[in-house]
Amino acid sequence: MRTSRQGAKVATIEDFDRLEIRVGKVVDAQPFPEARKPSIRLWIEFGPPLGVKRSSAQLTAHYKPDTLIGRQVLAVVNFPPRRIGPFESEVLTLGVPDEDGAVVLVRPDFKVPLGGRLF
Repeated sequence: MRTSRQGAKVATIEDFDRLEIRVGKVVDAQPFPEARKPSIRLWIEFGPPLGVKRSSAQLTAHYKPDTLIGRQVLAVVNFPPRRIGPFESEVLTLGVPDEDGAVVLVRPDFKVPLGGRLF
């Protein structure tokens, strides 16, 4: 990876192709009081062959666990698992910061098939 004149890291299309960003549906969400920062544990269904994967996300500013169930989200599914306290997060659920830095989920505008890859 190189750096542009503006200081941003420049990625290649090959770098992007290595990421598997897929759509899944939250099938369960639970508070995660053991996390250092307020978080929610998610179980996300990606369809075959991935099935259900776990994720921990700092979503408590805008979301309650019960409001997340059934919601489609985007996640990176090919990072190695990461242990967060007693919980193993298998995918990185994607979000962007609002004006205060709180996470807002990235999701499709319309219902799409589970497991669909971002391109």
